[in-house]
Amino acid sequence: MAEKLRITSLGGLDEVGKNLTVYEYKGDMIVVDCGLGFPDGEMYGVDVVIPNTAYISRNRDKLRAIVLTHGHEDHIGALPYVLQDINAPIYATAMTAGLVKLKLEEHKLLDIADIRIMEPGTSFKAGLFTIEPIHVNHSISGAVALAIGTPVGTVVHTGDFKIDTTPVNSDMTDLTRFGELGKKGVLLMLSDSTNAEHPGFSPSERTVGRRLRSLFEGCDKRVVVTTFASNVPRIQQIIESAAACGRKVAVTGRSMENMLKVALELGYINVPQGTLADLGQLKNLPPDKVCVITTGSQGESMSALYRMAFSGHKYIDIGSGDRVIISASAVPGNEKTVSRLINELLRRGAEVLYRSIDSDLHVSGHACQEEMKMLLALVKPKFFLPIHGEQRHLRAHAALAAEVGIPPANTLVTEIGRTVEVTKKSIKFGQTIPSGRVLVDGTGMGDVGSVVLRDRQHLAQDGMIAVVISLNSEDNSLLSGPDIITRGFVYVKESGDLINDMKSIVVETLDACEINDITDWATIKTSIKTALSSYVSKATKRSPMILPVIMEI
Repeated sequence: MAEKLRITSLGGLDEVGKNLTVYEYKGDMIVVDCGLGFPDGEMYGVDVVIPNTAYISRNRDKLRAIVLTHGHEDHIGALPYVLQDINAPIYATAMTAGLVKLKLEEHKLLDIADIRIMEPGTSFKAGLFTIEPIHVNHSISGAVALAIGTPVGTVVHTGDFKIDTTPVNSDMTDLTRFGELGKKGVLLMLSDSTNAEHPGFSPSERTVGRRLRSLFEGCDKRVVVTTFASNVPRIQQIIESAAACGRKVAVTGRSMENMLKVALELGYINVPQGTLADLGQLKNLPPDKVCVITTGSQGESMSALYRMAFSGHKYIDIGSGDRVIISASAVPGNEKTVSRLINELLRRGAEVLYRSIDSDLHVSGHACQEEMKMLLALVKPKFFLPIHGEQRHLRAHAALAAEVGIPPANTLVTEIGRTVEVTKKSIKFGQTIPSGRVLVDGTGMGDVGSVVLRDRQHLAQDGMIAVVISLNSEDNSLLSGPDIITRGFVYVKESGDLINDMKSIVVETLDACEINDITDWATIKTSIKTALSSYVSKATKRSPMILPVIMEI
């Protein structure tokens, strides 16, 4: 029986985020990417969401490497949590490694991490796997695809990519290498599906640079620009535009400052001498000589731009003398926070430019349909797995593969936890392994499960009623109470009749328990809860959480 290459995604399918793919052959395993996701509106109190890596933990002795395609949070953000339980050499390009080190240092895990730098074009071994990084363009420096050599054939894992013919501070995606691999023969390709519904080509990053330059030229206002901190090519172009127009540049916001530090140390950003300045030094300069690069493109309440807009920043208050440029798109789910920030900036008299009214202020870092088809045509994979996208993206990408000649029977649209088994001649679904999401709340990891989440949703929607009573330890007679305490249900001072009715129902329930000789406290609590739930539902059409508390005296 032929040995099979087994591939399982533990994240990044039917979602955009928490990317993690497991490759297994015989007794060896590698993991590609280790990302996090962000909570949706119903995950009350949850900070981040990470993949369930229980399967990797159980097979930790087989794990030979964690290989990172680039430094975005949805590809590296889960590392501090996963490394608490699993450890293996981490391979990353210099830029990605720099960001990983910052992240692990923050979590006091840097000492246990084995981080190894990989270079595009230079292969390395990880057990039975041979891995070659391939340079690609993306909205962060140091991004790579991976050519993974396995005993059954070569697998190309694209990571996030686009084909930018005029990139900033880097070469264009290495199409030559993809073509060479295609000529030699590629068994399987896994590819980024984010923009599979978008026709044409993703515009070049230089498009944004030209627009930024035009907004700096002839402007007599202070210019404040916000973008994703990870978008080093964008930051480079902002600095170039400001320097060309004689402006000093200051950076504010922790993630932006950290990114600039790493990019400068590794040579990913070139800054004209004398351009960078501290925020405090800019106070004495005229507005037309000042540029501020800041965090806050997603309207985050703790970001520097948000604090500038709401008078909470140490150095800068946004006003009528400012031109604010939001050089980013709103991540799905952040539209309301971004809109609120824009409205506040406008209310303060600032001139605000953003993508909805100026499309050249941001371009995607992901390939559109023609780029996807181009890469598929170059690589010529025998089999195809679309990854990194919601169901609609994966299906659209599968249709594109059919357009370039890959038989539909050779393309699988899989799901999280579903193993795909590949041999030299076949591809099919295998077993399903434990998967799903782990919720991180504060320092707790995984202790917020579905039951806790359901309780939080319940509390958020209908509130809580606590009923406190004191009973005689000898005969269960009522000594004091009932006291009714509510949170998020009604305002007690304005709901006296409702509260009194609830007290009466509790007393009646206790009397009924005494008549029926019910002395078990659990049964008494259940009786109180049932009676109150029925009354409250009829009286208010709401279903708050009811918590009876009995004290023994």
